[in-house]
Amino acid sequence: MDRIIGRKQEIEELNNLYNSGKAEFVAIYGRRRVGKTYLVKELFQNKMAFYHSGLSPFDKERKIDMQDQLEAFYSSLTQHGMAESSCPQSWMEAFRMLGRLLDELDDGGRQVIFIDELPWMDSPRSKFLVAFEHFWNTWGAWRDRVMLIVCGSATSWMLDNLINNKGGLYDRLTWQIKLSPFTLAECKTFFKRKGIAMSDYDIVEAYMIFGGIPYYLNYFQKGKSLAQNVDLLLFERNAKLDMEFQRLFGSLFVNPEAYMAAVRLLAKKHIGFTRIELAKSLGVNPGGTFSKMLETLAASDFIESYHPFGQSKKEIRYKLIDPFCRFYLNFIDNQNITDRSFWQHNQNMPSLNAWRGITFEQVCFEHVGQIKRALGVENVASKESAWVVRGDNDHSGTQIDMLIVRDDRVVNLCEMKFLSKEYEPTADDEMKLRARIATLQEQLSFKQIVHLTLVTTVNLKHNAHSGVIQQVVTLGALFA
Repeated sequence: MDRIIGRKQEIEELNNLYNSGKAEFVAIYGRRRVGKTYLVKELFQNKMAFYHSGLSPFDKERKIDMQDQLEAFYSSLTQHGMAESSCPQSWMEAFRMLGRLLDELDDGGRQVIFIDELPWMDSPRSKFLVAFEHFWNTWGAWRDRVMLIVCGSATSWMLDNLINNKGGLYDRLTWQIKLSPFTLAECKTFFKRKGIAMSDYDIVEAYMIFGGIPYYLNYFQKGKSLAQNVDLLLFERNAKLDMEFQRLFGSLFVNPEAYMAAVRLLAKKHIGFTRIELAKSLGVNPGGTFSKMLETLAASDFIESYHPFGQSKKEIRYKLIDPFCRFYLNFIDNQNITDRSFWQHNQNMPSLNAWRGITFEQVCFEHVGQIKRALGVENVASKESAWVVRGDNDHSGTQIDMLIVRDDRVVNLCEMKFLSKEYEPTADDEMKLRARIATLQEQLSFKQIVHLTLVTTVNLKHNAHSGVIQQVVTLGALFA
């Protein structure tokens, strides 16, 4: 367990469930590659009575059907001590075999059953879910020593069929855990544990590219710079993550092309699109099927919806938040790059610096709790949002990176600056910042006040124009 980085709350919850003295049925879900399987295996590796992982139904070599899944399940049964017989012909029979095996293995202690990638086992017309429901309702739920843990990267399936189930598994889950990517602090611990020396500045940039996804970070090599590792994983010949974007969607969705088309479009505008704008641009009906696709992408942590400050509820927007997808679509997809050291050779190109600035905003949204802690208001309720003001004949438009609208009547207008040196505001900067404050103050009640807050990598260089800034949050605070 000492090898697990972070996950303190999840470990405490799982240990409490293990020691509860009653039957437990736990669902763990989250983005693919986020470390669900690793967490369970590390925590219960010596306590498992049975382990099985579903076969990916998206195998490019051949179609995986129910019989393939049953044969794999039968193989797991025999590996865990079941006497050789014949492969089950239905899931009802397969789960009866599992029940008998666990009864034979029962030594009076806790029995942990771990079924990984459960959604993959639910092939068309297999009646898998009916048999799984029957197994838990008639066998597992009646045995106080049983702890059933199921995982799945197909988050929409997990939500629809387990967590929000209205049928035979309604209210049967005893616990659910959504596993999130690492924070910046956890990424720093991860690299330190691997003996990889990296500055906080580079860790943030690594986060901008790979997110806090342990599977990607695990490929980093000791003794190489961040730029060398990026080339190694994405730009060199036979790069480790060369086809990861396609694999990611191909392993989660039956029609990955439609999902990739939506994500490709969302990558073009960092403030996102409304549902109607998206549907129109994609040439699809904005009805139930399309809404379901957006819900699925959001549940899988690829996109998120948000309500821009000051706009009607109809103006809900969807934006791409997955760092890896954003990076891939910005710098690799359809780019035909032949330079195998592309990232090392282009550290200061304008498009890369622009990408850094925009992507840093999303990193700050992911760490708003740390920003509030640095401001000393972590216990004040708040809502966070970007704010886009459309220009007209009388006023120029503007965009505010992030607002923290607090219940103590203060609104933090946050300016994010990802720089390699101190931010030194100019007279022009001060004029623009004061105009933004004035524009925002017009939209607030007389009881609210605006605090201009700088979130930056290094610090603020005080000069004649820096007085407009009320508070400064530096990079170290994001690692808290």
